[in-house]
Amino acid sequence: MLSARSRSPAELNEQFSDPIFSEPYIEVDEQRQDPEPHRYVHGGFKGTRARFSFYFPPVDQYQGRFFHNTYPLAVTSDIGPFPVDFEVGTGDLGFTFASGAYYVQTNNGGVFRDGDGDPAIPAYRVNAAAAKFSRLVAADVYGGSRGEHRPYGYLFGGSGGAFQTMGAAENTCGIWDGFLPYVPGCNHAIPSLSTVRMHALRVLRRRNRLAAIVDAMEPGGSGDPYAGLDEEEAAALREASLMGFPPRGWYSHETMDSGYFASIVGMIPALDPAYADDYWSRPGYLGSDPGSTVRAERFAFDSAIASITARPPWVIELSGDPGRPCGNAHLVVLSGKAKGAMLPIAKNRAGTVHLAGTADPRAAGALGAGDAVRIDNSWALALETYHRHQLPPTGDYCGWDQFRDVSGKPLHPQRSVLVGPAGTISAAGSVLEGSIHGKMLMLAALLDIDAFPWQADWYRSKVKAALGSHYAESFALCFVDNAQHENPQSPLARAHAVSYGGALQQGLRDLAAWVERGERPAESVYEIVDSQVIVPAGAAQRGGIQPVISLLANGGERAEVAVGEPVRFTATIDVPPGTGKIVSAQWDFGGAGNFPLAHSLGPPESSVTIAAQHAYRDRGTHFAVLRVASQREGDRHTRYGRVQNIARVRVVVT
Repeated sequence: MLSARSRSPAELNEQFSDPIFSEPYIEVDEQRQDPEPHRYVHGGFKGTRARFSFYFPPVDQYQGRFFHNTYPLAVTSDIGPFPVDFEVGTGDLGFTFASGAYYVQTNNGGVFRDGDGDPAIPAYRVNAAAAKFSRLVAADVYGGSRGEHRPYGYLFGGSGGAFQTMGAAENTCGIWDGFLPYVPGCNHAIPSLSTVRMHALRVLRRRNRLAAIVDAMEPGGSGDPYAGLDEEEAAALREASLMGFPPRGWYSHETMDSGYFASIVGMIPALDPAYADDYWSRPGYLGSDPGSTVRAERFAFDSAIASITARPPWVIELSGDPGRPCGNAHLVVLSGKAKGAMLPIAKNRAGTVHLAGTADPRAAGALGAGDAVRIDNSWALALETYHRHQLPPTGDYCGWDQFRDVSGKPLHPQRSVLVGPAGTISAAGSVLEGSIHGKMLMLAALLDIDAFPWQADWYRSKVKAALGSHYAESFALCFVDNAQHENPQSPLARAHAVSYGGALQQGLRDLAAWVERGERPAESVYEIVDSQVIVPAGAAQRGGIQPVISLLANGGERAEVAVGEPVRFTATIDVPPGTGKIVSAQWDFGGAGNFPLAHSLGPPESSVTIAAQHAYRDRGTHFAVLRVASQREGDRHTRYGRVQNIARVRVVVT
C-alpha cells in the first residue's frame, strides 16, 4: 500500500486552483480498528486553520465513492458529536463502509466554531479543497485500477449544513457528483421562522392554551385548535401556521423555547439598530398598539456583576435575581470598560446569566465585577414580530403571503435591511438561486418546527426555474412524515416522532445509484395548502420511501372503554411500490416513548396487516403508539437504511 505522504508538494499543488487552500499537508496517517477497521488520514492546509479527516475502508469494501458531511457547528474535522443533537450528521463509519464509500469531513476552516475567521471565505471552498485532495489520497491508499479511478463524491448536510450543501452545489462544479441537503431552509428563514414561534408561545402561554391546541390535533381530538381562543390567541396561532409551523408540532410546548434564535439574536441589533425604538413608538408596529398585551410584558431589571467566567461560554453571577426567565433578553452594560455594550442572553437561573454564543467576545471579555448592568427585554419582545417587517422582495415565499394585501403590498412597515439573506450567505456562501451543478436529492421533515417543510418546495421551484427542461434530470424531493428537525431524544418526542436517519442513509445510497447508474430516486407527491405540506393518505399515492400506517383502536381513531376492558388494535402498513419491505413493528400502548413490545412478523412484505390487544388499568386518556420500519432489501438484521414511521390512536378509559 502506498503512503499518502509519497506525493510531492509540487504534485499536490497541480491539483488545486484555490489560492488559499492550495497546500495540503498530512500529519496523521495510520491504521485504526475502532469503530470499524479503517485507514485514518488527518491534515490541513498550510497557512490556514482548515483541517480535514479522511476515513478509508479496507480495499474489499471500497466501491469507488465517498460520502462527505458538512455542518457549520462541527467542533473538529473528526467524526464526533456536534453541539446539537444531529446524530445522523456526525458520520457513521459502519454505514459508510457498508455503502462502499470512504468518509470526508472538515472543520469548515474554523469560521463558524470560533467566530473569528474570515466570513468572506465560504465553507464550500474548504470542503471542495478537502474533497479534491481526498481523491489523490484515495489513489495512494487503494492503488492499481481502483486508485486510478476518480471516486464519485456526495456532499450532505442538515439544517445549516443543508445551506452549505446547497451553496456548494450552486458555487462549485466537478468537485462532488451529488448532493443531499436535509431539513433545509430558504433565503429568508433567519430569523423569521424562530420569531413567529416566539410570538405564538408568549401569546398562547398567557392563558395556558397550548395543551388544548395539542389535544385538538391529536388522533381522536376535535380537529379544531382554535376552539376557546380569544382574538389575539387565534391570530397568533394562525400567523404561525400560515408561516408554515406544523400544527402537530406544538406537542412539545411545555419545554419549547425560541429554538435556534439564541444563536443569531446578536446579529439583528447590529444590522438594524433602530428597530426596537421604532417598534415601541411608531404606528404599524405591535409595540406601539396600546391594546396589545406585549406592552405589559416589557421589563428592565438593574443589578451589578458579582463575578464572571474568565473565558467563554460567558456565565455571569449577578448581585440580584430578576425572578423571571430572561432568555433572548439583553444584558445592557451601564458602567465599566464595556459600558454601552448590549449582550444577548441565552438563559438565566437564580441570579446566574448565560450569555448567548453570539455575544461580542471583546465586550464580554471586558466585563468585570462591580459593573452596573441592566437586563432589558425590549429587543426580545420587539423581535417576536420582526418577520412582519421582513417581507421578501419576491412573492415565491408562501409564508409571508399573509402579510400582503390583495395588491401584494406589505400590511406593515418594512425595514431597510433584510436579515435573512445575510444569514444564508454566511452559511451557503451566496444567496440561493437554484442553479445546481450535479444531481440533488433533498430530504425534508413534515413535523419540522425549525425549518418549515414548505421551504423544500421553494427550493425545488428555484431549481426548476434555473435548470428548465433539465430539472427532472437533476433534482428530486422526498418528505418524511412524523419526523422533526433533530432526531427525537426525549420520551415525549419518541412517542410523537421518528428518526429520519434511515431515510437519510437510504437517500445517500439512492443518490449514488442515480449518479452512477441512472436510477432516479422515488419522490414524494404533495401539495401546499396555506403554507402546510399535505401528502396523500396512501403509500402508493404518497410515493417517497417511507412506510405508511393506518392504525385503529376498536375500529376508529378513538376508543372509549372501561377499566380492564380489552382494546383491539389493528394496523395496515404499506411501503411505496419498489422501495422496500416491512422489517419491524413495535408497540407502545402507554405512549411513553419506550416501545417495549416487538410484534412478531412473518416474511418481509411490502404490505402487512397486524393486530394486538391491550387492557388499561388506569382511568384517563391514553395514546397507543405503533412504530414500524421498512428496509430496501427486507433485511431484518441490518441497522442501515431502516426507514421509520409512527402512528397514534386515542383510548379514553372510564
